[in-house]
Amino acid sequence: MSEQPQNKLHVAIITSGGAGMFCGACMHDNTWTKSMINQGAEATLIPTYTPIRVDEQNMSSSQVFLGGINVYLNYRSRFWQRLPQIFKHWLNTPWIINLATRFGVSNDAHELGALTVTLLEGEQGPELMEIEELARFVGEELKPDVVCLSNALLSGTIKKIKEYFSGPLFCILQGDDVFLEELGEPYRSRSLELIRHNIQQIDGMLVHSDYYRDFISEYFSLPVDQIHKVLLGINLEGHDGKPGENGNEPFTIGFFARLCKEKGLHNVVRAFEIFHQSHPESQLHVGGFLGKESEDYFHETTKTLQTFGDSYKYWGSPDSLEEKIAFYKRLSVLSVPTDYHEPKGLFILEAMANGVPVVQPAHGAFPELIEKTEGGMLVPPGDPEALAAAWEKLYEDKAYYKQLAQQGYERVRQFYSSELMAEESLEFFQKAVETSRLRQNEPQLTSDT
Repeated sequence: MSEQPQNKLHVAIITSGGAGMFCGACMHDNTWTKSMINQGAEATLIPTYTPIRVDEQNMSSSQVFLGGINVYLNYRSRFWQRLPQIFKHWLNTPWIINLATRFGVSNDAHELGALTVTLLEGEQGPELMEIEELARFVGEELKPDVVCLSNALLSGTIKKIKEYFSGPLFCILQGDDVFLEELGEPYRSRSLELIRHNIQQIDGMLVHSDYYRDFISEYFSLPVDQIHKVLLGINLEGHDGKPGENGNEPFTIGFFARLCKEKGLHNVVRAFEIFHQSHPESQLHVGGFLGKESEDYFHETTKTLQTFGDSYKYWGSPDSLEEKIAFYKRLSVLSVPTDYHEPKGLFILEAMANGVPVVQPAHGAFPELIEKTEGGMLVPPGDPEALAAAWEKLYEDKAYYKQLAQQGYERVRQFYSSELMAEESLEFFQKAVETSRLRQNEPQLTSDT
C-alpha cells in the first residue's frame, strides 16, 4: 500500500456564475467541490463574474473575482480600466452583483461577443487588473496544489495565473462550444483563435464523455491525448424516488432543463401533442430556468398547450433540491431532446436516481449514459414521432418500463455517485501533482549527477 501524503491535496476550481440562473456547470462544480472535501481533500470553489446559484449547500467562497459589473465597465470605459482596484472592488460584492442581475443582465451569447473577446485577450485586454487580482489570490494566498478552470472562456486568465502558480493547471469543458457557436462573427472566430492559443499553456483538458473528448480535440485543434475523461457524478442525498413509483397513473412526461431552443422543448411539445391524441389522460410537466432572452421562444412553443387544461403543468424553476426532486417523483418518464449535442447530461442522472426512465436523442453523451445505466431508450434526433412512439412503448409494456426504471436507479448509484467522482478526480490530480513536481526537479537532479 502506498503511503498517504502528509498534507491534504488542495484543489482550486475557478467557476463562472450564471447571472442568477441555475447553471449546470456551476452545480456540477459545487457538487465536485463538496465531494472532494468529503473524501478528505481540501477544495476551494472560486466564483467569477457573478455568485453561483445552486440548489444544495453552496460551497463557493464569498469573494467574487472578475466581477461582472467591473468587467463590463472596464470593457466600456478606459477611465474605469485605469482606476485603482481599491475604488472598484466594492462592486464585486455578491449582493451588489446579484442586485444588478435582477435588472436584466443578459447571458445571451449574441450580446456578449465583444465582451467575450476582451476576456479571452487576458492581460492584453481591458481586464488586466481583474485578472491580476485573481491570479495573485490563487498563487499567493490560496496556494493550492492543482487549479482547474471551469470552462475555456476563462482561459484568458491562464498566463497570469501561471506567473503566480507553478503547479498543474487544467480546464474542464462542459459545453463551451454551445456558447461559442452562438456568437456572431467576427467574435466567434476570434474567440476560437484566442482559446486555441491560451490552452497551449495548460496541462490538459478534462471532459465527461468520449463523445466530447473527440469533438473537442477537433474543435480546439488539441491532440486527443491532452484531453482526459473524468467521471460525471451527482450527490444522491435526497434523491429518494422509487423505481416506477409514478408508473402509468397518469402517464406523466417530464422536461427539466433550461428553457431555451437548444434544449429541445419544441420537440417535446410536438411529441406530446401526438401522444396525447391516443392517451388524453396523459400529462406533460415542464420545469427549468427561463431567461429573458428565451421568453418569446417559450411562450410561442407552449401556446398550443394552453388548450390542454390540467394535462399541462409549468413548474418554473424549483428553488430548492427538495422541490426539484418532487418534480422528478411526479414523472413517468423524462425527455430532454436537445438539438445540440449534450456533453454531460446531469438531468438524465437525476431522473434515473429517482427511478424515472428516460428517452433521449441518440447523440452527444446520451448514448454513453444510457448504455452504461440501461435506464432509458434512444430515438433519432429531431424526430417527435419517434419520441412519441418510445413513450408509447413504455406506456404499453409495463414490464419493460419497470426494468428500465430499476436498472437506471441501481446503476446511477453504482457508477455515477459524487463519491466515485471525487475518488477518481483526486487520484488523477494526485498523479498530476507528482508528475509536475518531478518535472520541476529534473534540472537540479541532472546537474547533481
